[in-house]
Amino acid sequence: MIYWLIAGLLIGLIVLVSGYFRSRSLTRKRLENIRGRWAKPIEAYRNFKLISGYLSAYDFEANISADTAADLDIDSVFSFIDRTNSRPGQQLLYKKLHCFDPAGDSFNKLELQIERLCKEQDRRELIELKLSELNSVDAYHLPELFSKEHKSLFNPLIEIYIKISPILVITSIVALSITGSQVFFLWLLALLLTNTAIHFLNKKNILKYTHSLPQLLKLISVSRWLVDKAVFDKNEAVKQSLGKVSKLKKSLVLINVQNGLMNDPTDVTYIINEWFKMLFLIEPIIFVSSIAKVNKYMGDIKILYEAVAEVDICISIQSVRDGLPYYCKPDFNGAASNFIIKDLYHPLIENCVANSIRSDNSKVVLITGSNMSGKTTFIRAIALNTLLAQTIHTCCAVTYQAPVLKILTSIHMNDDLDAHKSYFQAEALSVLNIINNSSVNESVKSLVIIDEIFRGTNTIERIAAAMSVLTHLIENENFVFVSTHDLELAELLGNNNTVYSFEELINEVGLVFDYKIKEGVLKNKNGINVLLRLGYPQTIIDAAFKASKQLRDKYEL
Repeated sequence: MIYWLIAGLLIGLIVLVSGYFRSRSLTRKRLENIRGRWAKPIEAYRNFKLISGYLSAYDFEANISADTAADLDIDSVFSFIDRTNSRPGQQLLYKKLHCFDPAGDSFNKLELQIERLCKEQDRRELIELKLSELNSVDAYHLPELFSKEHKSLFNPLIEIYIKISPILVITSIVALSITGSQVFFLWLLALLLTNTAIHFLNKKNILKYTHSLPQLLKLISVSRWLVDKAVFDKNEAVKQSLGKVSKLKKSLVLINVQNGLMNDPTDVTYIINEWFKMLFLIEPIIFVSSIAKVNKYMGDIKILYEAVAEVDICISIQSVRDGLPYYCKPDFNGAASNFIIKDLYHPLIENCVANSIRSDNSKVVLITGSNMSGKTTFIRAIALNTLLAQTIHTCCAVTYQAPVLKILTSIHMNDDLDAHKSYFQAEALSVLNIINNSSVNESVKSLVIIDEIFRGTNTIERIAAAMSVLTHLIENENFVFVSTHDLELAELLGNNNTVYSFEELINEVGLVFDYKIKEGVLKNKNGINVLLRLGYPQTIIDAAFKASKQLRDKYEL
């Protein structure tokens, strides 16, 4: 007998030791992964329906419209800046990208947090490792716990029965064992049938919490570790909330145990466990208690969720910064009428050529140039960097100085056949939306970005309508950047515009773009030269050059 006992102890010891070393090996691999991906975009599949769960749960009023989000390809931008380790961090970062604070007064706190969290690499990596415990897909469902009050799973009478059911079952079993009475047998059978009906009829309601509640236990664990390691800045509110939410731990542990046993239905252990749960109504008892406490501590759960997510976002921002060729922190304290960017580039374009521009809200900035010369990329980069400045306090530039602005764009336009809208109608509605959201009464002024304004209609009406719209926008003190081929706009706008141009050259290879913006109207006449190189008849080329000279002389271009 003693030998069997020793053998059992040895086997148990081997299991414990092997588990310890396996855990250390997994931890080491996770740390290596964290170090390897620092300052690099994370290439991974992203389920934006789940990522947007926190944004959708509260139906936040987004600062940018769906059209502007599409114009900036915001999901690709998010994928680039998303270096988070946890699902709460990922969800809160996505929300911030859509719903930034127009007051812009929280950035000092953000910078202090980033510096404190990232000052020591070893400590920062341990924090990332702990945050990664909330990297399960199920953690996306945490906002469901605090975004709205949860209805009771059962009516009050059934809840009372559920609470006393184990006592009734145990009493009936004991009475049946002692007396052998058929009455107690029938009573026990009735209890079993009733409990089975309650167990299965309400299993759907219970199962919807099997994603979120186990993750709440992990959120409590991660929050506790971060509090103990003094990661949170001024964490009294977090400590208080943690103390309250920790009252859920006992029932949450039981839920985790139940989930762990929900394996193969053909497994004997699963069948025995399921019968045991049905007989004593284990699941309803656990979940009724848990949901009541969740309702009581919803606000505290949200505090923990956002506190953990903020830590994750701060570390993610530093990873983004360390991976950029260069960056600056935006200056929102300059003159309210100035917009200055030096050596701006688009972070999603490899080897993007940097450009600088300055303007004020009394003049329209017209960006001219041929197709593929870089003007659309440039104005999109202006809008994108304004968004990054006001969300992660980071600009892909040497200098960024501007007030906090709403971002309104009209870049991607298509015919809406389902709504029977022409291209021009869709474009006109987009511009009207900009006008309606950038009036003189708006407390926060707008950055307006329009690509090829009114390109869907004839030249005369396009130029006339564009002139009147752009004049209206700057009269309301907005910052307006417009790409256009219509150089006549410069004359019609008079002193109310500044013109910048992208030019290209022709050599033996063909068109060569330097993607550098230059102040003033486009000087080169490469469009006609391209036709010449392609073999157009000389009569057409001569006529085109003659007409071009007449137009340039007329408009002093």
